[in-house]
Amino acid sequence: MMSQKNKNAKIFLEFGKNISNCGSTEVQIALITSRIKSLRMHFKFNNKDHSSKRGLLCMVSKRKKLLNYLKKKSLTKYINITNKLSIRR
Repeated sequence: MMSQKNKNAKIFLEFGKNISNCGSTEVQIALITSRIKSLRMHFKFNNKDHSSKRGLLCMVSKRKKLLNYLKKKSLTKYINITNKLSIRR
């Protein structure tokens, strides 16, 4: 099992092109998607955890806003990242 720091470094390299590029839109979307996937596993066993569900909804909303921004800014990057992360458009 990988630590969160290693997962984040892997995401920085894959979507940000280097380890220090952690603020780009693509990296932020990938990080939020990673956290959403881990929370989905959490909810399989803890379906009554309502405070975490609220956090999940906030993350989904933030990712949607970032995706809309990226779509306006660069449609090709938007299409690439949605395909890589298997995000519904």
